[in-house]
Amino acid sequence: MRILHFVTGGFSGATQVAIDLCLAARRTPGTQVLLVLRRKRNTSAARVQALRDQGLDVRVVSNWLHALTVWELRRIIRDWRPDAVFAHGFSDHIWGRQAAVAEGVPRIFHVEHNSRERYTPRRLRQALALAPATQASIGVSEGVRQALIERGFPPERCIAILNGIALEKFPDSLLPTTWQEREPAILMAARFARQKDHATLIRALALLKEQGLQPTLYLAGAGSTRLRKQAERLAHTLGLQEQVHFLGNVGNLPERLARVQVCVLAAHWEGLGLSMMEGMAAGCACIGSNVVGLQEVIQHKVDGLLVPHQDAPALAQALLQLLTNPEQAAQFGAQARRTALTRYGREQMGLRYQALLDAPL
Repeated sequence: MRILHFVTGGFSGATQVAIDLCLAARRTPGTQVLLVLRRKRNTSAARVQALRDQGLDVRVVSNWLHALTVWELRRIIRDWRPDAVFAHGFSDHIWGRQAAVAEGVPRIFHVEHNSRERYTPRRLRQALALAPATQASIGVSEGVRQALIERGFPPERCIAILNGIALEKFPDSLLPTTWQEREPAILMAARFARQKDHATLIRALALLKEQGLQPTLYLAGAGSTRLRKQAERLAHTLGLQEQVHFLGNVGNLPERLARVQVCVLAAHWEGLGLSMMEGMAAGCACIGSNVVGLQEVIQHKVDGLLVPHQDAPALAQALLQLLTNPEQAAQFGAQARRTALTRYGREQMGLRYQALLDAPL
């Protein structure tokens, strides 16, 4: 079987899921995979080459005109002749499916990675018009599946498949022997984007400082330069420039997570929250915003804490609870790791996707 994955070249969570699915499919005898990226301003030639060095066949198509994106993708499909196309994320799933339908691909799948997207009436009409030719619309969480149904996608074709992470990057040997060996610091791994809520976390840090607690906060991730500068200005205005460290993209995220006590994902909305899963796999005490997606990752007061959306005092209180209660934080971290190891492996995700390919048309 020949499988093509089409996704943004912005190296977002959706991109990583598509990459993981390509790598998993390559291990199936007789399967060939092709990854096609839609060029973005931050599409790094070095990162594309690194994927090729892993043995992936990667192509990049234009972004500046949607008709050109579809035309270039149609040429690739016509030449490569895939048996199945997975089109990931908004609005790439529209252009990917338009090209696949035009070229007569027998199996076409739509993968939605977020509970909220910028569907205009026109874009929604375009997406729904492709539903009859789409074998399944896949939400990366039950919350995303429900959002698809609410937008009018056929309920009988909407399914949920949880994203997974590379658990092999989090071996027992990576973790410190004791909780005290971890730095009493906070790490949030998230690109700077509208859906992420760095501001509430920074404001919560200021509230902790008023109470005499000054933990270090590491912010890992690139994304929007404008939004990062906003966060930098806020940290400076609140007098936190010595506490808040902007790391940009990091290549050793598992190691960094394993060295800190607390992992936070503050967000306005999510699809699922891959970075929270990674924090759990690293054995961190985890805190997430109580929004769609993250509600399915964290079991409140079992393997982490959920706090109300955009509520800096509540987030500050949760941070205070974990940073001043090391025994409870260690228990949350241990349970979070057990949850991640049993539920969030990318192998489980790959098996669910493979089952879709094995099913009769």
